[in-house]
Amino acid sequence: MSGPGSLGPSVWAVSDGRAGNAAQVRAVVQALGETRRWMKIGHIPGEAHRSDPIILTPRIPWTWLPADNWPSPLSALPADQRTLLQAPWPTVWIAAGRRSAAFTRAVREWSGGRTLTVQILDPRIPPDNFDLLVTPKHDGVTGPNVIQTVGSPSYFSPHAIEEAAQAFADLADERGKSAIVILGGNSKAHTFTEAAADRLDAQLRELAGKGWRLRMTASRRTPDPIRARFRRLADEIGAKFWSGTEDGPNPYIAWLTFSDVAIVTEDSANMLSDATWHGLPLHIAKLEGRSEKFDKLHESLIAHGAARWFDGTLETWAYAPLREADRVADAIVDKLLERYPQPDMGQADMVAAPDWLS
Repeated sequence: MSGPGSLGPSVWAVSDGRAGNAAQVRAVVQALGETRRWMKIGHIPGEAHRSDPIILTPRIPWTWLPADNWPSPLSALPADQRTLLQAPWPTVWIAAGRRSAAFTRAVREWSGGRTLTVQILDPRIPPDNFDLLVTPKHDGVTGPNVIQTVGSPSYFSPHAIEEAAQAFADLADERGKSAIVILGGNSKAHTFTEAAADRLDAQLRELAGKGWRLRMTASRRTPDPIRARFRRLADEIGAKFWSGTEDGPNPYIAWLTFSDVAIVTEDSANMLSDATWHGLPLHIAKLEGRSEKFDKLHESLIAHGAARWFDGTLETWAYAPLREADRVADAIVDKLLERYPQPDMGQADMVAAPDWLS
């Protein structure tokens, strides 16, 4: 928590524990803490800051109901989580996922409207239940307080990029025909079948034969047999593979920074968005299955000029990188300044971003 007399708004970062939702909250919080933004809002005195993310796991039957129709939201939580939600309330509450929406709505009420509430992802209730609602463009949610993003909010701090560049400095000499390959897995909409693996395996072998340096990484959802298969493939074609700490330090940010193109399976908005944050020409690799939601996501990335479907060949092109977490953070700063106008002070009186937001 912030200490007595500390400056800067207090922030609570909230999710339902799902990795994808937590990543989007983390991206927005980190973007908000970028020094140039924090200097604008550092004059705001915040109480009750929590440096650790808050995970809320409401139970049925509450989760069967729309978020604006939960009787006694606190009762939906396990007893040990109820104590997490009590005054003093934060200056900013940032949450993601439909199951967190009822609490975002409630905190706005419990704080008497003083907490700026930001909800990420479509909560399936009217946007006016929140101060800001951040949803993918392909969800089609509109309103005066709605920020439509292309893909997911991703963010990589200058500090994290610099650290990765130093840790993997040798990669800087391997630019030109270098590709990061990000493997997803099974989800409600997609399945990483053997047929999909066969197709991608053959395509990657051909690219390696043409001189492309491949850097492969797997996600939490990648099935173990698929993971093992592409690890073997990497060994056979001289590619690099990372799937966990057993493979050494995580090179993910460095690979994104020092690659020329990206190949990403179609199943994860976050993984696709990580590549577009870096402005990498994005080649979307098909799995099995589809959904209207993901079809619209892919269409929005292609319409932006960021992506094309992967057909076994790699091309390079330029487009404006998608910095959606930055756009959301700027909107939060604007809202905060409406509530807490900057005093007439010199730059020397402003404060830098705290460590917990870096």
